[in-house]
Amino acid sequence: MNFNSNHEIIFDNVCFAYKQRNIIEDVNLRIKKGEFASIVGPNGGGKTTLLKLILGLIKQDKGQIHIFGKNPDQVRHKIGYMPQYAHLDMDFPATVMDVVLMGRLANKHFWFSKKDRFEALTAIDDVGMTKFTDTSFNELSGGQKQRILIARALCSRPELLLLDEPTANVDYQTEENLFSILQKLNSKMTILLVSHDLGFVSKYVKSVICVNRQVVIHPTTLINGTVIKDIYHGDLKMVRHDHRCSEEGHTHD
Repeated sequence: MNFNSNHEIIFDNVCFAYKQRNIIEDVNLRIKKGEFASIVGPNGGGKTTLLKLILGLIKQDKGQIHIFGKNPDQVRHKIGYMPQYAHLDMDFPATVMDVVLMGRLANKHFWFSKKDRFEALTAIDDVGMTKFTDTSFNELSGGQKQRILIARALCSRPELLLLDEPTANVDYQTEENLFSILQKLNSKMTILLVSHDLGFVSKYVKSVICVNRQVVIHPTTLINGTVIKDIYHGDLKMVRHDHRCSEEGHTHD
């Protein structure tokens, strides 16, 4: 395969099934460096599966996946990941710094160098939470916790950031603040995030990746458009569907 250095994510005819149920089928996808895209689609359509395949947490049944030109499990250290549900024991006395340092564990034991702490502090500052460094994680609001979990994903200095429902269960203002942070981070890294709020995220992201077993990617615009009904079972606005991405750019299908 001839790799285009601008493409950080390449899927070629990828299929994945779970318990004999096809989750995604014949997916072809190209994501360029510096992209900021939202992954949308119905529940069970394969959104989280797509992230796990990029991370190499699961392996495709068919096709090829290359991340930064290599197999996903070879470049996981270049990827920051915020899962949909953070399984943190609410009774565990962890500070903000403790939680963010988890992103520096890698293959280490439970000790951290000065560099680890510096990177954690930098990540905490990136999400605007410096004054909470020594605060108990459990004392934070829902939106503040989301920021810290993003910082945990950032402190390994990833080139690619994956977020699964980063604004779930937060209010509108918190959501806006989080997306403002992500917009700034996008100047340093490629960002893919799963979201159900297409109308909101289309103000910020460059593209929308529609997932329902198969995958199509669309550029966002400010003009009205109707999302494919067999994917969303209803009308959604602010996405143009007469284009999709190819190696040559957005072309009509």
